[in-house]
Amino acid sequence: MKTREIILILLAAAFGAVAIVTWSEEIAANERAAKISKEAAEARLKSAADIKTLNDKAAKDAKDAVATVAKLAEAAAAKLADADAAKKKVEADLAKAKEDAGKAAVKAAELEKAKQLADARVNELNAELANLRNGSELKEAIASRKKAEADLEAASAALREANAKLAAALARIAELEEENRRLREQPRGTPNTSPNYRVL
Repeated sequence: MKTREIILILLAAAFGAVAIVTWSEEIAANERAAKISKEAAEARLKSAADIKTLNDKAAKDAKDAVATVAKLAEAAAAKLADADAAKKKVEADLAKAKEDAGKAAVKAAELEKAKQLADARVNELNAELANLRNGSELKEAIASRKKAEADLEAASAALREANAKLAAALARIAELEEENRRLREQPRGTPNTSPNYRVL
């Protein structure tokens, strides 16, 4: 065989090997491309499913949040109505207590005047008793004195009772004014923490 023929054979073998390698690489590349395409399609499907799941969850969360806000608003409105009703009741009680206190003060003044008159009458009778000279006048004076002392004791008891009622009314006024102040200072829609708060 000639050298030229050997070179040609070697060249043909080399080109054949290159063609085989190129063809093999093309097949492998096509397989890799098909695999990548399949993985991309699967990823798209999974991504779409994940997006749908997230959208469904977001919609449910939004619905739950709206329901929660509505419940909170309803509760706040109810608490506000209760607070307004409690405030009105306290104001009415305060007005009534002030009226009672005024009446008690008038009654106490009247009883104080009656006590002063009784004291004056007792002093007069004591003076008359000192100047009495016979037994009948003395008995009448003693009886009058006893009656005056009984009247004085009754007036004193009535005055003590009126003073007690006046003190109770003034204490109630102070309590109601404090409750009224707390209601005015309390932010609207918050729970009433006052120890005197009563749900109406």
